Amino acid sequence: MNSPTPASGGCPVQHGGPGGVARLYGEAVADDHQGSYERLRKQHGTVAPVLLEGDVPAWLVLGYRENRRVLENPRQFTRDSRIWRDWKEGRVENTSPLMQMVGWRPDCVSQEGEAHRRLRGAVTDNLQALADRGIKRHVTHFANKQIDAFADKGHADLVTQYAEYLPMLVLTRLFGLAEREGRQLAVSCAQVIKGGEDAIAHNDRIMQILAALAERKRAEPGADFTTGLLRHQADLDDDEILGHLRLVLITAHTTTSNLLARVLQSVLTHTSHMAGLVSGQLNISAVVEEVMWNTPPLAVCPGRFATADLELGGRQIQAGDLLVLGLAAGNLDPEVRPDASADLHGNQAHLAFSGGSHECPGQGVGQAIIETAVDVLLHRLSGLQVSVAPGELTTTASTWEARLDRLPVEFAAQAVGV
Repeated sequence: MNSPTPASGGCPVQHGGPGGVARLYGEAVADDHQGSYERLRKQHGTVAPVLLEGDVPAWLVLGYRENRRVLENPRQFTRDSRIWRDWKEGRVENTSPLMQMVGWRPDCVSQEGEAHRRLRGAVTDNLQALADRGIKRHVTHFANKQIDAFADKGHADLVTQYAEYLPMLVLTRLFGLAEREGRQLAVSCAQVIKGGEDAIAHNDRIMQILAALAERKRAEPGADFTTGLLRHQADLDDDEILGHLRLVLITAHTTTSNLLARVLQSVLTHTSHMAGLVSGQLNISAVVEEVMWNTPPLAVCPGRFATADLELGGRQIQAGDLLVLGLAAGNLDPEVRPDASADLHGNQAHLAFSGGSHECPGQGVGQAIIETAVDVLLHRLSGLQVSVAPGELTTTASTWEARLDRLPVEFAAQAVGV
């Protein structure tokens, strides 16, 4: 059998594709992301057959333990998509939007072994250098600049006017990019993650900007991430430089902006969180941890490829099969979290940053952006509160993430620049 097929018996999941296999894109997840996972878990168990964009077959890993096994065993489940059978045999074109997320690239995410260690070392060394140079100073600058744009109004949408662009503005400074390029890049990064026919054009736009940046930094080096990659002892070639600039830019912005919006939602819709933060009895990192358990910034992580025929969660996986990791579903696996409302303070065993050798190397930078952005906002705006009922806050989901649509708030208006 050349592709994942549904288990015998049971009812097809709503919005099913050919053969009753559930689609993990479009209307299948747009309205009820978590509900889709629960229906799949009920019907198929901890590993479910799904269809990705273009009705491409894959296995969605729903169980916490099964996710851990995949993440921590690269010899069985590699990130190198060149063994992906559906691609090798011509059923997935290089022009497919899926290739922006799971296709092979000359970056550390697509590599294993010594090649992975060499490339990842260049990324982690330079991310650490950025953190050491005072990333909070850049976040504070841009956070205040964003707040200045609406502080005199007494109301704002903290998604579209704060969380959606703030991480990218910080990244422009860290990369050595012009601030004016930040909004364009934020839009393009979001489209690459969202998928669809525009994903390739937006990816091309990102690569053009980054290629120009790398060329400029060769001539005018600075204390930035781009120059650090160019000068790193790992001696990255041109394609590796561009691949890692793209990788860090897209993943750091999209995950951090999504997580920032969710943290703000949690703070402003739970009175105990707001009271605890204001009084100093609660640390913002505890709220971030809770959000990473309940609504991780990437709901589904692409992708791993079986290196041999094997069994996972009672399923017979064939060599070359694509697996996508249900991080949100795994975090809510009733086998390891029977009470979803239990206190998670101090528990960092969530899947939000994936795991194993490919665990997100930029989580420290993302956490610094979020914690500083929340702190600046709470200190700047007095009387800050959500201006709609929490139940009116909506989410739009794609294959890979579920993003908060808006977070309307009101506060005491203040004069700016006086």
